[in-house]
Amino acid sequence: MTVNSRPARPVILGQNQYGKAENRVVKITRDGATHHIKDLNVSVALSGDMEDVHYSGSNAHVLPTDTTKNTVFAFAKEHGIESAEQFGIHLARHFVTSQEPIHRARIRIEEYAWERIATSDASSRFIGADEVKHSFVRKGQETRLTQITYDGSSWEVVSGLKDLTVMNSTNSEFWGYVKDKYTTLQETHDRILATSVAARWRFNWTDDEQKMPHWEKSYEQVKKHMLQAFAETYSLSLQQTMYQMGARIINNRSEIDEVRFSLPNKHHFLVDLEPFGLKNDNEVYYAADRPYGLIEATVLRDGCEPRIPADLTNL
Repeated sequence: MTVNSRPARPVILGQNQYGKAENRVVKITRDGATHHIKDLNVSVALSGDMEDVHYSGSNAHVLPTDTTKNTVFAFAKEHGIESAEQFGIHLARHFVTSQEPIHRARIRIEEYAWERIATSDASSRFIGADEVKHSFVRKGQETRLTQITYDGSSWEVVSGLKDLTVMNSTNSEFWGYVKDKYTTLQETHDRILATSVAARWRFNWTDDEQKMPHWEKSYEQVKKHMLQAFAETYSLSLQQTMYQMGARIINNRSEIDEVRFSLPNKHHFLVDLEPFGLKNDNEVYYAADRPYGLIEATVLRDGCEPRIPADLTNL
């Protein structure tokens, strides 16, 4: 019998990280009778010198995930939540600088917006208050997102949004496309263009020597330019509209070098009303939820390299 004396090839640990995911923290700031809300979903992922815990089970370098959860809540009190980005920066810096084995921290945050409920004067007087400033309704538009990554020397901040549903009821065409024996779609020179925007944008702020962007203002301005481009582009394709949305952001926001979009085409098909003796003059549509065209692209400042992953589900 032949015995193979060659040692077995070792099994090597690859990329790894750990942390506490989806810490829901709501911070109420009380400015007298006027209250303000920040509602975040914070996920912490830490990596570094973690070989021993995987190979031998030694927890000597492990900061418990429960501690990371507690840190999120404590920092909401100690530092407040000026913006999702600023809060994530505080957390990432803390984990990397306070724990020697931690070499890299990634903080992902979803922010859920609230707006103040306007009340009538009569209602306010009825309950004995001059003006109600502590009642809110959850906004039903988009979810704001940010991801902060810090390795002790450099930062990467990628922010964005998801579930921002928009529609143009006209000024959209689709024609001149490739046709083969399987093509049944009819060309149109007047259609509904609708999508649910998922977008991420990367800031060119990377170290503490640079002036930090005004995160709240930047988000509002990016969203404004994105929506204005969608509304003002006479669209011959969703790709054309998407490019204009990204170009408008890059041209107007110097702090941003890259924008990545994932736009599902929310198809609206004209309903055939002829069986009922009715003419459908671009008035009644069937909104189809699936299948849908999925249009994706990155828009970059000239000279910049793309860094946002093509698959936004992993960001």
